[in-house]
Amino acid sequence: MQMIIGYVVALVCVFGGYIIAGGNMGIILKALPIETFIIVGGALGAFAVNNQAKVLKKALGGFGKAMKSSKYTKARYMELLSLLYEILQKARKEGLMAIESDVENPDASPLFQKYPNVGTDHHVVEFITDYLRMMVSGNLNAHEIEALMDSEIEAHHQEEHQTVAAFTRLAGALPAFGIVAAVLGVIKTMGSVGEPPEVLGGKIGAALVGTFLGIFLAYAIVEPLAGLLEQKMDEGTKELQCIKTTLLASMQGYAPMTAIEFGRKVLYSTERPSFSELESHVKTKK
Repeated sequence: MQMIIGYVVALVCVFGGYIIAGGNMGIILKALPIETFIIVGGALGAFAVNNQAKVLKKALGGFGKAMKSSKYTKARYMELLSLLYEILQKARKEGLMAIESDVENPDASPLFQKYPNVGTDHHVVEFITDYLRMMVSGNLNAHEIEALMDSEIEAHHQEEHQTVAAFTRLAGALPAFGIVAAVLGVIKTMGSVGEPPEVLGGKIGAALVGTFLGIFLAYAIVEPLAGLLEQKMDEGTKELQCIKTTLLASMQGYAPMTAIEFGRKVLYSTERPSFSELESHVKTKK
């Protein structure tokens, strides 16, 4: 909803200001279909050439992702940290082998099912169980597991950034295609140099619509979309960092309550629960 409101505000202010200043919308509306066809068609063609099929597929999904409100809320993080607390507490009291069944079959684990917001998130569950499995096996130390976590988080970040980079490049291409459309309009106009000034003026104005449209689409539509997707990507990376910090703290011998405090501290301040909020939530869920 916020994205739609932002786009509406941009459209109203830009075109409203033009109308208030006495601009003739007729020229823009007449030229808009052809200019849009040239600019958007050319840019999308280049977009398809510039990206692999897997990136194009993720880019299409990016529109839906951008439309949704962020799932990374304080409530979600409290569930995540409570889940980690219960797993680590069970391992501390009953031994690491006690959580083996939870790790191997999280879909049937009461611990994971108790927290549906994060317990049913495939990527989160896979990240947690993969490293708990390594902890149970006991073959790797904390430094080795930390290096693996960093590599996986970096790979996740780079993979998600491909979509952001694709939209950023599209935003950079749109003004250039706007110039292409404008030049084509000027070429067309030069073939009508014998016509009256008012006719030539209208054709020149129509040609300049291409430049305007390319710039407007780039900086009012596509680039803000890329920025929004980048923020959502960073939130996903932050969640993995929270899990990483909590599990590593546990491996270093800290009690479960202290370990989740380590994880709580890496969260953004806007979504980070206070110590008392988290402690109360953990006690309520126990």
